[in-house]
Amino acid sequence: MPFANFKIPQGALTKAQKEEIVHRTTNMLVDYFSEAARPHTMVLIEEVLDGGYARADEVFVIPDAYRARD
Repeated sequence: MPFANFKIPQGALTKAQKEEIVHRTTNMLVDYFSEAARPHTMVLIEEVLDGGYARADEVFVIPDAYRARD
């Protein structure tokens, strides 16, 4: 079963953008594994809370300007 896991900042993408990621990722995996993989493909989008991750020793909080507007 093909499986893709995306971790994104909470509130960074709209519902429509997340749906697009699911569809495009599924189609990409079908291109690699054949149409038989479609019903078994899992795409997981996890939203990480502000302050829940860091890079270069700096805790990340998404700026309001980058938050999705549904």
